[in-house]
Amino acid sequence: MNENSQIDFERLPGDQPLDETDLSLRAYLAGLSEEHLAQYDASWSDEQVLAWNGNFRSDGALMLVCCERDVDVTEFRRVLDEYLRFRSLTEQSQLVGHPFRRA
Repeated sequence: MNENSQIDFERLPGDQPLDETDLSLRAYLAGLSEEHLAQYDASWSDEQVLAWNGNFRSDGALMLVCCERDVDVTEFRRVLDEYLRFRSLTEQSQLVGHPFRRA
């Protein structure tokens, strides 16, 4: 994804109002490399997700800059799935010539 897609995902409205932690998590996910994201498998156990990501503390919370609360693997997976769906929709809409994001 390009820089514009990263910004769009960070600002995409959520189901509820977003706090600083939500924005930091979205920015973190949008910053993951294409190669790293391609390795992800939604059927993995939580332990496999923790090992794949490699950025969780020993207490099970994700290490994030600028966060007001801890992000556990359940929230991480939920937002990662949202991000992957967003990427898929964005890519599909660009293929048919109707950008999902606004310029």
